[in-house]
Amino acid sequence: MDPKVSVIIPCYNEEKTIRLALESLAGQSYPLEKMEVVVADGLSEDGTREEITAFKEEHPGLLVRVVDNHKRTIPAALNAAITAARGEIIVRLDAHSIPQADYVERSVEGLEEGLGQNVGGVWEILPGEETRMAEAIAAAVAHPLGVGDAKYRYTDQAAEVDTVPFGAFRKTLVEEVGGFDESLLTNEDYEFNTRIRKGGGKIWLDPGIRSKYFARPTLGALAKQYWRYGYWKARMLQRYPETLRWRQALPPLFVAGVLGSALLSIWMPAARWILGVVVVSYGLALLAVGIQVMVSKKKLNYLIGVPLAVCMMHFSWGGAFLWSLFGIILGFKEKPTGL
Repeated sequence: MDPKVSVIIPCYNEEKTIRLALESLAGQSYPLEKMEVVVADGLSEDGTREEITAFKEEHPGLLVRVVDNHKRTIPAALNAAITAARGEIIVRLDAHSIPQADYVERSVEGLEEGLGQNVGGVWEILPGEETRMAEAIAAAVAHPLGVGDAKYRYTDQAAEVDTVPFGAFRKTLVEEVGGFDESLLTNEDYEFNTRIRKGGGKIWLDPGIRSKYFARPTLGALAKQYWRYGYWKARMLQRYPETLRWRQALPPLFVAGVLGSALLSIWMPAARWILGVVVVSYGLALLAVGIQVMVSKKKLNYLIGVPLAVCMMHFSWGGAFLWSLFGIILGFKEKPTGL
């Protein structure tokens, strides 16, 4: 008898966290006999496969299957997992996430109640490592100044939204709107949800559907992540310019303003004053956030760490967006490679 729910997980070199994700799925309140897990692995080179094998031996009550993702991109992994899935409902997760015990149950309920064609929840952001900087990064990527109106990172109100992290949807939806766009390295979820909305469907955010998500542990890793986000967001907006939101426009506009003012300041003294006002105002805003988080968390390291992380997110995302936009204008085409 085929399972009703297929949990799909794109994966590559996740030996540190894949076991946590699978353990949490084995502890779901939803009946395990009605559920399967399909891991689309990009031919991991660490101990990921060994961790999955060991888990399967210890938890025979949960069906776990592994499919190869030779393209090694996230959208390709998702499409491969969906193709292999036997359930009528798809629940999408990541290898570095830990879903709450009722995650699958609540996701299925949301779909069956007709709340939306894609139903998702909110993230509780956890540090990627046990370091002070990792703690600050986790706080930064959950703060509105860092992520704008991305409500799935902090809201406690159910609502119709533009996109959700992960999400649950019926497999027939893929037949209606198509699978995940494999020409995008990131933003594949947002693009998929855009097609759902353009087809008249709804994306529903339920804060009762919760998962823990590990943030990047270092500023360097955070910069790379947000560079990818910004770069591929511009490529996605090339197709759907009407989906641009203020939170997505502000970082590239800010970076362009800073760079433009810095360049003009070489010849125009007035531009130096403008640049100075912008930099000081931005620094004060970052400091205010650092103080706010420091007071709420009662840890001194947030005073410097959170502003640094937020600043890194803004400049990486905004700079990558502008670079990608420059490439689009010049007609450069980019092929996605690697997870």
